Amino acid sequence: MSMPAKFGRSLAIATGEGSALSSALLRARVPAEVAAAWFEHVPVLHETGACVLWSTHWPRDMQAYPEGATAPRIAAAAVDAVSRARAGMNDDANPRLLHDDGEGAVAVLHCPGGDIEPDALVCARLAETLDLQCMQESVARLEQAEKLQRSLYAIADMAGSDLDMPDMLRGLHRIVSDLMYAENFYIALYDRDRDSLHFLYFADVVDDQDLPPDREVPLARIERGLTWYLTRDKRPLMGDRDALAAQVSGPLVLHGADSSDWLGVPMLRDGEVEGVVVVQSYTGERCYTTAEMSLLAFVAVHILTALERKRGRAELEQHVVERTQQLQVANRELRREVAERERGERLQAALYRIAAVASLDETSESFYRHVHAIVDELIDAKNFYIALVSEDGTQVSFPYAADKFERDWSARSFGRGLTEYVLEAQRPQLVDRVRAEAMVRSGAIDAGMMGAPTLQWLGAPLLCTDGAIGVVAVQSYERDDVYTERDAELLTFVSYQIGSSLQRRRAAELLRQANAELEHRVEARTLELREQIAVREQVEAQLQHQVMHDALTGLPNRIYVRDRIERAIAALRRDEAFGFGLLYIDVDRFKVVNDSLGHSAGDAVLQQIARRLATCVREPDVVARIAGDEFVLLLEHVQQPETACKVAQRVLQALQPPLQVAERELQLSCSVGIAIAEPGCESADRILHDADVALYRAKDAGRNRFVLFDDAMHETAMGVLDLEQALRDGLLRDEFEPWFQPIVRLDDESVVGYEALLRWRHPRRGVLCPGDFLKVAEDSGLIGAIDWRMFRLALETGHALVAPQGDGVPRYLTLNVSPRLFQHNDFDRRLLDLVHEIGFDPRALRLEVTEGTLLGDPETVVATLHRLREAGIEAALDDFGTGYSSLGHVHRFPLKMIKIDQSFVAPFANGEAPRSSAVIEAILALGHALGTEVVAEGVETQAQSQVLRSMGCVYAQGYRFARPQPVGHWLGR
Repeated sequence: MSMPAKFGRSLAIATGEGSALSSALLRARVPAEVAAAWFEHVPVLHETGACVLWSTHWPRDMQAYPEGATAPRIAAAAVDAVSRARAGMNDDANPRLLHDDGEGAVAVLHCPGGDIEPDALVCARLAETLDLQCMQESVARLEQAEKLQRSLYAIADMAGSDLDMPDMLRGLHRIVSDLMYAENFYIALYDRDRDSLHFLYFADVVDDQDLPPDREVPLARIERGLTWYLTRDKRPLMGDRDALAAQVSGPLVLHGADSSDWLGVPMLRDGEVEGVVVVQSYTGERCYTTAEMSLLAFVAVHILTALERKRGRAELEQHVVERTQQLQVANRELRREVAERERGERLQAALYRIAAVASLDETSESFYRHVHAIVDELIDAKNFYIALVSEDGTQVSFPYAADKFERDWSARSFGRGLTEYVLEAQRPQLVDRVRAEAMVRSGAIDAGMMGAPTLQWLGAPLLCTDGAIGVVAVQSYERDDVYTERDAELLTFVSYQIGSSLQRRRAAELLRQANAELEHRVEARTLELREQIAVREQVEAQLQHQVMHDALTGLPNRIYVRDRIERAIAALRRDEAFGFGLLYIDVDRFKVVNDSLGHSAGDAVLQQIARRLATCVREPDVVARIAGDEFVLLLEHVQQPETACKVAQRVLQALQPPLQVAERELQLSCSVGIAIAEPGCESADRILHDADVALYRAKDAGRNRFVLFDDAMHETAMGVLDLEQALRDGLLRDEFEPWFQPIVRLDDESVVGYEALLRWRHPRRGVLCPGDFLKVAEDSGLIGAIDWRMFRLALETGHALVAPQGDGVPRYLTLNVSPRLFQHNDFDRRLLDLVHEIGFDPRALRLEVTEGTLLGDPETVVATLHRLREAGIEAALDDFGTGYSSLGHVHRFPLKMIKIDQSFVAPFANGEAPRSSAVIEAILALGHALGTEVVAEGVETQAQSQVLRSMGCVYAQGYRFARPQPVGHWLGR
């Protein structure tokens, strides 16, 4: 039946069924019943293929009447209609909006066979039932939230309760069962260090695996299983076997019984898996939902918290128990230590008293009585004796005894008694009646040696350096439990002191006897000593000659010549007319002789040189060898420098004839430094130093010559000392500072980086460049401290220079590194520590090194530069082309930048320079091949800049662009 395109009135009124429809709508309680009543009383809706779509969470959870009408095309058209209506586009198009509360409750009429105008009563009833459904859903959500809240409270209560772990886990099972179907349920904790699981709780009606909580299950044993994927993938899994296989990140392997529906969630803490919670069904009637998965994941977090609290509480209780036990043990140990200390103090006091008594000049009987009294204060010593063995070991005597029963203490032959047993064993012995009988049976002692009245006997040996010299013993006649092992230890300590005291007293007696004998021997020995003294005087004279002369050449040595110089200085002070001169001689290239022919040949050369030098002087002048190939000529009674110069000329001539050594003919020469003593000469060291300074001036001048020391040399030497001290003071006063010179692009002269240059703000001379003081700093060893101070200041002040600017161009800072720093294995670590301390970005830092640095120790330098590159710090090769083997070694080093030495750039000041152009083009080609940046240094004119740019050089540095300035200049301060 065809329908007109537009009906002008309500379908209910047109059909005359308004009253019946109203009654049916009033009986409807849900939107589906409203739609069914409408379609039942308005048949035209069926005829046109209409359908009603609604949802309380539009467009999710969409329902339709008739059922099955929510085809994707119809649903999409409905969603589009609602969107147009909400946008104010009321074009009455199909589908038609029946209801929209603006919060998700929406109803739509879709009529493909015509445009039907909705009935107001139907729309109102749909709105009412949708509102009712929203309220019911809200109530259900609130009930579920309340139920979940009660469950979480219950979990928290159980975590803080006194329940043991199994009871708490069963309680957790009950709580989860209240929230969802959880007849089959297990909890497992993950041990990350051991990569294993502990199944704390396992309840399953089908799977009968035996998984006690204390058993460790390696994850490798259940690899590719569902629990394994929960631990590895860190995300929940839900569904039947096919659905689960589609969710995991690899092939699925079934471990245990196969369930019809399975839901598992990981227990996460800070993004790491701490365990899993799993529920499953085998009935096939129950399917878990996404909401239940979210609920279980939420509950799992609280279960993990509860388990951690429970486990933490158990660990705390165990720690308390262990700590209590430790304190009890410590308390007992402390009491024992107090008792031991008190006992030790008593023992120490007794030992001091025994030592004091031994030092008194009294008789042996009095000494023994005092010892007895002291021992009696420590243990029961009413029956006490001291026995001594003779030096030949054949007899035992008893110099002191105090006993209740025994009266006969006369000496006896060494036998088999308890005293002899202790002497042989050299250990304390505690003997009661039972042990004594056993010792008699074994033959250790003779019968009757421990009399019937004695119930317990305790003896300790008196030990000295030669072994046991006697025994100190106590015994009891009344009780057999008077003495203990502790008493044995106590008596042993006392016996050591008694033995030492006896030995000292015996030694004192022997000393008195020895003194008497010594007096008789002294007279005889005196005669012998007089004869020995005469012999010794001869030996000392010979030794003195050896000490004052060189063993190889026989010439006087440094000690002798210093003594003669001191005598000459003293004579000069007495009489200014007494002048003298000093020639300091060094054989040129003598090391070559030793290295080539060996030290034996070198010794032969020195002997011949010594003989030739001896022919150049007269009495009382001295020729001495003071070290290696260094000789000194002391010329006395010389007042004019001309005289010393003549002698120096003779020395040079004397060495001109070839020397025959090791079947070879050697032609040697020497360098001579001359110093003439003046009346104000301070010491031998001063004139030796002046001559040495003149010697090195002669060597610097080309060798095989002599140089006379003058005041100018002295001033130069003192100037170096003053400059060195000023450098030390400058370090203390922090006078060194970095200046910065920009590195620019040649095409637009934009700044790409800065080189930090050292400057010294001298308090009197102003700002000094490195050339004014660097050599002295290197020679004195101060360059290391200056470099590290320079690094710190450059990084701190240069931080703002390399910070990102508005143009977005990254900039860097370069530091010049002394070769000495690469000799330290920790240079890179120390530099990185400094960079991190200051907060400087290591990627914005480059180190400039010279070719000499690279070639000094290539392996160490390469390793250091590689470690710095890994940390982000690059290296630049400074003054390229001025060192040795540049092209042969530069490819080995990790370089980011090559700086062309300014000597190659200078010829371009007046135009083209073919030789420099060839070198620079080669360097640019090398840099391009190695992938390094090339910077031209010393660019001072526009002509140089243009030539370099035409040759393809990208970067440059020099006065043409900017001179070095403090950091404030570049920051506009």
